[in-house]
Amino acid sequence: MEPKKQNRLVILGAGESGAGAAYLAQQQGYDVFVSDFGTIADQYKKHLQDWNIRFEENQHTEAEILNATEVVKSPGIPEKAPIIKKLKEKGVPVISEIEFAGRYTNANIIGITGSNGKTTTTSLTYFILKNAGLNVGLAGNIGKSFAYQVATEKFDHYVLELSSFMLDDMFRFRVNIAVLLNITPDHLDRYDYKLENYAASKFRIAQNQTGSDYFIYCEDDPETLKVMEGKKIEAQQLPFSIKKKLSPGAYLDQDQLIINILKEHFQMSINELALQGKHNIYNSMASGIVAKVLELRNETIRESMGGFKNIEHRLEFVAKISGISFINDSKATNVNSTWYALESMSVEVVLILGGVDKGNDYSMLKDLVKHKVKAIVCLGKDNRRIHDAFEDDVEVIVNTFSAQEAVQVAYHLAKKGDTVLLSPACASFDLFKNYEDRGRQFKQAVKEL
Repeated sequence: MEPKKQNRLVILGAGESGAGAAYLAQQQGYDVFVSDFGTIADQYKKHLQDWNIRFEENQHTEAEILNATEVVKSPGIPEKAPIIKKLKEKGVPVISEIEFAGRYTNANIIGITGSNGKTTTTSLTYFILKNAGLNVGLAGNIGKSFAYQVATEKFDHYVLELSSFMLDDMFRFRVNIAVLLNITPDHLDRYDYKLENYAASKFRIAQNQTGSDYFIYCEDDPETLKVMEGKKIEAQQLPFSIKKKLSPGAYLDQDQLIINILKEHFQMSINELALQGKHNIYNSMASGIVAKVLELRNETIRESMGGFKNIEHRLEFVAKISGISFINDSKATNVNSTWYALESMSVEVVLILGGVDKGNDYSMLKDLVKHKVKAIVCLGKDNRRIHDAFEDDVEVIVNTFSAQEAVQVAYHLAKKGDTVLLSPACASFDLFKNYEDRGRQFKQAVKEL
């Protein structure tokens, strides 16, 4: 390709995706400038310095940004940010790192989105493909920057976890095997509080698919089906369900998970799956369909699905102390994730909830809380909405303001045989850096008991 010296690429946000995009852009001959409104983490600052890429932090200098030919923005920056509005007014294209990097790779793209389960499904799919010996990269919302891998690796396949924010800034990018797990209210603050806007974002994963691509979706998800009624999807459709038998597709027959697609047949007992709980049957079905589309051998798929270790902070077993199990599900930053966590519990639970509430509707948890939760420990600066939501359903609701305090209070409320579950249903920014920090502080506090 011709070097694009005259093409000025500005990158907004210097995290994992921003730094990776900067490296790829420089490699492709762009004139690159990186601008972060916050402080740039030391590791990324060092990378940018080592690569001789110009950058600024704690500000956006308009003179440096508005003359861009194109802008790559971090998914964390909302459309409403003043600098984005100004760029749009000037007609400067604003795209995601994924869109940008996609121009420079011919790899087979497996894209996974959905309100819940996408990190687990992405990790499991990657694990199955890697174990089967495929030359595969892992990127998107997880792992190393896609752009950086496109610049430095030669992968044949990529498994990408795609959030709705990433999809919003994707226009021409083509996903060869698209997975849409489910659509439930989340991040509605970024979508004018309209579920249909958020749903439309998720469906962008299929926007450039052709008849030789695949669209894998959940036949049991009403919001997904609602959008599909009014949409023409070019790709071959492969649904999965635990309620009805589908062919082609994946379904349950008693305790057997069955995948029947394109002359490929796979079967496995759900009791042998490493990931337990109803929601994980869906995640395993979606990953299994991807594996069968790629015609991987049944033995390797079975082995991977039985031996997979879940990611940190997602229903992660921490310890058993005095007969009480402690589980870290800090990644549950919305009500639905917490619903799934509670749904997979078979004993009495002391639930640690709370943080920054994105307009949560807690009513969907009421039933599970009534039947499974003996006490709620709030971990957040403002817990009024949790009290209001559950005061009639549990005997005890206690406020705490640190992971250590929450763990100690929960430990005293629990008895032998119970589970203490950190599944906050909220973002973590009031008391922690991010959900990882919250999860690690929780685990540390458990070790100190």
